[in-house]
Amino acid sequence: MSKLTQDDIERRDRMGLLARATPTRLAELFPEIPAHALLRAPEAGAVMVRGRVGASGGPFNLGEMTVTRCSVRLEGGAVGHAYVQGRDKSHALRAAALDALGVAGSELVAPVLGALRAEEAARHTERAEKAAATKVEFFTMVRGEDQ
Repeated sequence: MSKLTQDDIERRDRMGLLARATPTRLAELFPEIPAHALLRAPEAGAVMVRGRVGASGGPFNLGEMTVTRCSVRLEGGAVGHAYVQGRDKSHALRAAALDALGVAGSELVAPVLGALRAEEAARHTERAEKAAATKVEFFTMVRGEDQ
């Protein structure tokens, strides 16, 4: 198996961030999709989600999830791909176009990804704070007959 390059890691992170973004927020941040050719038009399908018991047990089929995939080629020749949860075809098209722009090194991508990263970090922080508020500390008192 080949080693991942820094470009591969950045692309994987970019594609994951675009897939986790909400369709409405992505449309707000990236309203105009640049000229492109569809290599694979947005199409919905199902994938099997697998899990592991305790993260170390054998894999098992958890169930199916609907995804939409899309592939585009920009006028400059850069190709982008996207798989997003759900049936929103415009979400998949925008994510694929942004992936292609990222491959091409376009400056249009950084502001979109920066905003999505900041919003995702804020959601994670808020969730962690809510979880910390429910933390319970247990302690044991020493009883006389236990000595």
